[in-house]
Amino acid sequence: MLKPDNYKVSAGRLFIFVILPLLLFTSCSGNNHKKLRMGDVAPPFTALDLQGQKIILNAYIGKPVVLRFFYPNCRYCRADTAVFNQYYREFKDQGLLIVYLDTAARGEDLRQFVDDLKIKFPVISDARKEVADKYRVNLVPQTIVLNPQHRIVAAILGGVSREQLDSLLGKFLVKKPVTRNLNKE
Repeated sequence: MLKPDNYKVSAGRLFIFVILPLLLFTSCSGNNHKKLRMGDVAPPFTALDLQGQKIILNAYIGKPVVLRFFYPNCRYCRADTAVFNQYYREFKDQGLLIVYLDTAARGEDLRQFVDDLKIKFPVISDARKEVADKYRVNLVPQTIVLNPQHRIVAAILGGVSREQLDSLLGKFLVKKPVTRNLNKE
């Protein structure tokens, strides 16, 4: 008779027989793209945003770009969208492009996300993960920051702060001076 102790699987065996083969199969997906590194030139793409406007990355050469891969039901994606909204309002006149790319394609959820968070920059549905695959994005939220020459200067997994954006993009953008109304009574 078999005892329950005979069915215990060691962590090592679990790794060798279950996890390792999964890793091998997923890493051998037939995708021959080379690994992207910091300093590499960003892969070009063209896509339509939710407004039907064609977004051509190469049209923004000479301008910094922020690509934010997300999905609408991600609470972290919602939490820092205010940072991206403010940054875009402040620097869009200097050519900053921020693009949100939804990797989950939830039609109505995506439109609701954009409306709820009052997003004014381009939002693209990347349902087939065509752009995400070019950038090797497997987890979201993930933010890819490109300098004006469209070299990758950062890939941030998770939330993004104003301080991070300032640190990465500050040398390419001119901050507007804060003016105070000194005529207050």
